[in-house]
Amino acid sequence: MSDPVSRVGVVGADGPLGSRLRDAVRTADGRVVSPASADVVVAVGDDAIRDSTLDRPARGTGILPVRDGPHAVDRPAAPDAVRRLLDGGGERVSHPVLSIVVDGDPVGRAVFDVGFVTTEPARISEYAVELPDDRTETVRADGVVVATPFGSTGYASAAGGPRLEPGSGLSIVPIAPFTTRSDTWVVADGFGVSVERDAEPVSLVVDGSPHEMVAPGHPIRIEAAERIDVVVPSRGHTPDPRTDRKGSNNS
Repeated sequence: MSDPVSRVGVVGADGPLGSRLRDAVRTADGRVVSPASADVVVAVGDDAIRDSTLDRPARGTGILPVRDGPHAVDRPAAPDAVRRLLDGGGERVSHPVLSIVVDGDPVGRAVFDVGFVTTEPARISEYAVELPDDRTETVRADGVVVATPFGSTGYASAAGGPRLEPGSGLSIVPIAPFTTRSDTWVVADGFGVSVERDAEPVSLVVDGSPHEMVAPGHPIRIEAAERIDVVVPSRGHTPDPRTDRKGSNNS
């Protein structure tokens, strides 16, 4: 990593896993500190990842996500990942945080995804999706979800969207479209996505939780307005045959 790691905060992990993570920090000559003064925050579970990302205390603080699925470390492997990180192995990967703007006013941020869902169940309606290249695509569906790489393996994937690698952009996926062949889109995360409705209100769902209702005709814009550093530990030591040969005569 470009920046050394010695101070580690641990959030979302109580009980045995929390103890193992803190022990791993200490055995690798690191210090367990509060998230506010950490070089890296080990965040266990989606809630801790989201809260640590949105409330991170200082620019440059990295997040080591621990959760099931890609782009993260699973729970059994987390203590070893922390030790490797403190031993100097790993890298930082930039990840977008979504800003949600309704009628020009910021209303929230999302780490995983933002969904727009018609308020009436099973009510198919028309969504206009403005894409970064000045194209506007119209889709008839129950809703639309915009996902980051973290969120691309969740609801967006269940709706038929692609799994995104870190740094690859944002996915835009119609939810239950009224067609047998529906487009999905991947856009660069430096751009924005606008969704407009001219009929019923739409429910705004942020990182899986209902956020607010948006009346017809009020444009919703999603932007990757800021970024976080996601910390990816190395996979461990790979022997070098020039230096690690058994039976070497270098004595």
